[in-house]
Amino acid sequence: MKTKPEIKAYDKLSDFYEDENVGQTIIQDSDFTIHRMEMVHQKPVDSPVFRANYFSFVLVKKGKSFYTIDNHKFYTKPNTLYFTNPGHLKSFGIKEVVYGFIITSSEEYLKQHIHTAVFDEFSFLLTEMVPPCYLDEIRFEELHQLALQILEEQEKKSTLRHKIVSSLFMVFLLKVKEFLMEDDSFKIAYDRDSEIVNLFKKDLERVFRSNILKNSDLQVAAFAEAQQLNPAYFSTVVKTKTGKSANRWIQDKTIIEAQALLSKSSTPIKEIAYGLGFNEPTHFSKFFKKHTGLTPNQYRNR
Repeated sequence: MKTKPEIKAYDKLSDFYEDENVGQTIIQDSDFTIHRMEMVHQKPVDSPVFRANYFSFVLVKKGKSFYTIDNHKFYTKPNTLYFTNPGHLKSFGIKEVVYGFIITSSEEYLKQHIHTAVFDEFSFLLTEMVPPCYLDEIRFEELHQLALQILEEQEKKSTLRHKIVSSLFMVFLLKVKEFLMEDDSFKIAYDRDSEIVNLFKKDLERVFRSNILKNSDLQVAAFAEAQQLNPAYFSTVVKTKTGKSANRWIQDKTIIEAQALLSKSSTPIKEIAYGLGFNEPTHFSKFFKKHTGLTPNQYRNR
């Protein structure tokens, strides 16, 4: 009997290309990347199915390609914009060399360089599955020029490079939001059967934005109760639709919030621990080291 092939998960774009050898080697020195599509894939290719734990934004100026998200297949055409968020099973095919850009970002990057409450401003990023958006030439060119600017700044050695890139990327996100909110197919996707997962992600954000965070707030049962669902059923839906358990989502979110606080503030570690719902700072330190390999102090000093 044939065994089911392993589906690999990747935290970075460079890890995927290094492992799968479906394009050029990607050099990545941060959690944000931007590349010309025609340089990444210089010939037709079909990728394996994989899970990407990062956000992707793709601009297709011309060329023939498709991509899949879970069991859904979408085709691109000239002036296509599409994005995918972490957790889905993905694949793609380049049938004719695609000209445009691919931009990727981790959630941690968004939290640290765009805004700690990035999903309040850009709630569309939490939408589980978004079909491609076919833009008119004028609107597509706005995004294309922004991407070109970002790439030029990214390649400079300026000491202010990261600030300039993140500022331009915020403008890019605002433009994407503007265009998506006017797209009928996106509006449908925003409201359809992914509502349970969307609400869970929004509730997770809301809990972390609250002034007083208790350990009980971060229990799976609490999130299920908020939607009046059985915890077992709720967990099954989240796991099936995203590939990650609800508990893993909570743990990953806690780590991302902790990393942002350790990097962007001078708040004492003890206060960060209490603010993230830990009863004891030592519990927070053990949790953080288990998931990152570093103590909070080591992470902050690094």
